[in-house]
Amino acid sequence: MIANWTTAPIAKLTEKVGSGATPRGGEAAYTLSGTPLIRSMNVVFFGFKRDGLAFIDDYQASALDGATVRANDILLNITGASIGRVTLAPHDMDGARVNQHVCIIRPNTCIDSRYFRAYLSSPALQSKIWADNTGTTRQALTKQQILAFEVPIPPLAEQRRIADKLDTMLARIAAMNCRLARVGPLLKRFRQSVLAAATSGKLTERWRTQMNAPSWSITTVDTVAAVGTGSTPLRSNTDFFAAIGVPWITSAATGQSLVTTATENVTDLAIAVHRLKRYPVGTLLVAMYGEGKTRGQVSELGIEATINQACAAIVVDESRMLRSFVKLALRANYLQMRDLAEGGNQPNLNLSKIKAFPLPAPSMDEQAEIVRRVEFLFTYVDRLEARLQAAQSATERLTPSLLAKAFRGELVPQDPTDESSNELLRRQAAAAPETAKRGKKVTA
Repeated sequence: MIANWTTAPIAKLTEKVGSGATPRGGEAAYTLSGTPLIRSMNVVFFGFKRDGLAFIDDYQASALDGATVRANDILLNITGASIGRVTLAPHDMDGARVNQHVCIIRPNTCIDSRYFRAYLSSPALQSKIWADNTGTTRQALTKQQILAFEVPIPPLAEQRRIADKLDTMLARIAAMNCRLARVGPLLKRFRQSVLAAATSGKLTERWRTQMNAPSWSITTVDTVAAVGTGSTPLRSNTDFFAAIGVPWITSAATGQSLVTTATENVTDLAIAVHRLKRYPVGTLLVAMYGEGKTRGQVSELGIEATINQACAAIVVDESRMLRSFVKLALRANYLQMRDLAEGGNQPNLNLSKIKAFPLPAPSMDEQAEIVRRVEFLFTYVDRLEARLQAAQSATERLTPSLLAKAFRGELVPQDPTDESSNELLRRQAAAAPETAKRGKKVTA
């Protein structure tokens, strides 16, 4: 144990530990204003999320008086996927209530609330929260479990020095994360700009003049490629799908630029019965169905495969147009492709729309130059994205590392003149009966 440090269970460090309840009537009882009701979605590490903050009227609030929040109370999520998330109640949440998924932990005078919150956020304590003594994932924390958690207790002055240092360092990490988060969208927009310049002629405008290349024309997909689709074999027939067989690709795979594996395989019998065509390596796939970003996505087969009816297969005649150019032209016009979808709640593309989709038609030499330039620029962006991911991974490790260092006593220097934590706890224990006598009951 570090000099002047000790440990104590949460039961000895708190005035209150308890959660709330769902208001009568559930979400129907929420109002546009009134007393804030803090739910698990509002509790985030080292912050407070105001999106989704609910409100209840005075009648509902009075029924939850026992779950009243004070400023700087510690709020801990005790159920579900967000179990263990912890924060401090902001000053403007003084008087708010919590529901049954959030526990109020009110520190006594032995422990600084910021220090306490930080320890509850640390890898050491989070690992205890997430696993019970059988090693399985914990779904809920009980009050008894919370009260039993042991907390390292430095002298109070050192707790405050640790909390101050963490506030400074974590603010820098947060600022760094914000800056890094802005880079990804910039790189994505750069890719889109490159594709737009490539398919509008701007990327090779000077090259075209220097090489005295012919002007562009417009063609359609079916002029330069054969377009087809596939189908889904009857799943109730166990002879149609097998662990080993011909790869069968669905529209979900179009999220990859190059499809090299399949999650399912079909048999020769399924191919014969459903007249499935085996598409060669290099076939371009366009997702015709799918919600979100799927519809309109473009990928390329890196394996010979069959496909389902949600994909259009484009087999480019490279004597007419380079496959690599067709792929980037389709990717550049992803949004225009999506706009062609028809139908009610779930609009879809169809083969006639794919076949008639317009393509710019530069000379073959210019197509090759465009592809070369795009690949060069995208390779550069790939390197930047790899560096970004490495930086983001490094910053994700900073906070746990910093917290671990803090609670090993390595973040700030110890001061031998600080009152020891044992003396601090003795004073608190002696003061507790006097507090109770004055009618200020301490609960835990």
